[in-house]
Amino acid sequence: MIPEKLRKELEHQQYRIVGGHSAVKICEWTRKSLRGEGVCYKERFYGIRSHRCLQMTPNITCDQACLFCWRVIEKTKVFFSKGCDEPGDIIDGCIREQAKLLSGFGGFEGTDRRKFEEAKKPNNAAISLLGEPLLYPRISELIEGFHRRGFTTFLVTNSQHPEILERIAEPTQLYISVDAPDRETYRLLDRPAKRDFWERLLESLDAMRGFSCRRVLRLTLVKGYNMKNPEGYAKLIERASPDFVELKAYMHIGESMKRLPREAMPLHEEVREFSERVSELSGYPIKDEQRESRVVLLSR
Repeated sequence: MIPEKLRKELEHQQYRIVGGHSAVKICEWTRKSLRGEGVCYKERFYGIRSHRCLQMTPNITCDQACLFCWRVIEKTKVFFSKGCDEPGDIIDGCIREQAKLLSGFGGFEGTDRRKFEEAKKPNNAAISLLGEPLLYPRISELIEGFHRRGFTTFLVTNSQHPEILERIAEPTQLYISVDAPDRETYRLLDRPAKRDFWERLLESLDAMRGFSCRRVLRLTLVKGYNMKNPEGYAKLIERASPDFVELKAYMHIGESMKRLPREAMPLHEEVREFSERVSELSGYPIKDEQRESRVVLLSR
């Protein structure tokens, strides 16, 4: 289902294609952890182990074209017109391809040997690599399949599919991306495909309230675009009532460099300052932060 030209381009960027529409890629923080150079903020905030994380997607397609996205979003328009792959096959394939990608660390002098051996047996699936995971028709079976194998699951969605959220199997941690405090900013920054995009966002936030798993709102902050109207963000946070709110800087990397200037990437101090304003208005105090990732965590 993925055109050969696109497949080669993704593989050149160190993605590995699994089946007809899935992909896996080693996270930079997995690399750093194996080399003893630090860990992902998700390890610090939520306790997962960076070197045992499987960063994958069951679907490379997205129905938004966010300006800040570092992926090749203009080319990943692959649809499930001829059915889809089995969840178990996707899991097997992602584990297998990640093992191949990790194999080179075995000969690297700076590799932590204990972590390297543990990395061969990942135990957390970050279902957030590329595309919108909820567009994979068997997403619930995929989540349940990971859980049966002893994985925790971190699922990230763009908020545009509340009808799926309402009936999905619960992951270990649910992320909803909230990239704008108002309709017009959302339209300009996220460039959604659906006309009722704002209503869908609000419905997804309402649906989040019904989950018993750990729930997180993710705010990607783009300087000059959406670092404004903290009152609007506070209202959205109140509506969703999440356990945590992450405010993270947009990073000027990948394909996003073709769409945004470097100045759109805020400094950690700027993220912290904006987070303090959102914290005060939402009643969610600052719990932690990681300067390297330019991210601040709010918690109830």
